[in-house]
Amino acid sequence: MINLKPSLAAIVLWLFVIVLGIAFGAGIYEHRILLPRWLDPGGGHWYAEAARQDNVGLRFWAFVSTGPLTLLTLASLYCASQATGALRMWWLMAALAALGDRLLTFSYFIPTMVGLMQAPDAAASVETATTWVRLNHLRHLLVAGAWFAALQALSWLRVRGGG
Repeated sequence: MINLKPSLAAIVLWLFVIVLGIAFGAGIYEHRILLPRWLDPGGGHWYAEAARQDNVGLRFWAFVSTGPLTLLTLASLYCASQATGALRMWWLMAALAALGDRLLTFSYFIPTMVGLMQAPDAAASVETATTWVRLNHLRHLLVAGAWFAALQALSWLRVRGGG
């Protein structure tokens, strides 16, 4: 008889893949759709009221990445360290890339955006927001890399018969 009950590690990896995919897609959506409402670098304007109105940090990100992705990243670091072979390598790469994203998010992106949401429409605000946007590309790369590596780990989990 085949054991259809997935292990806790398999559940963590599946959830990690799903949440990373959501975070990546939402990050691209925010960058392409919402950021132009907040920042007009060509015209030299920062629209803090639009950022406050959207309030994506509390309306969305807190429920997807701030809590869940952070916990799944930490759980993945532990579970990946217990794995072996290619599964271990890909899962650790995914978890380390996600950890890099989490560290940047908590040390720079969240505090900077909180400050920008209270900032006036001034040249300094536009400069800070423009830097935030440029550095956000790095965050997209980290999340995409983590997602693709986690997908690869998931394929190795399937090969081993653990998923």
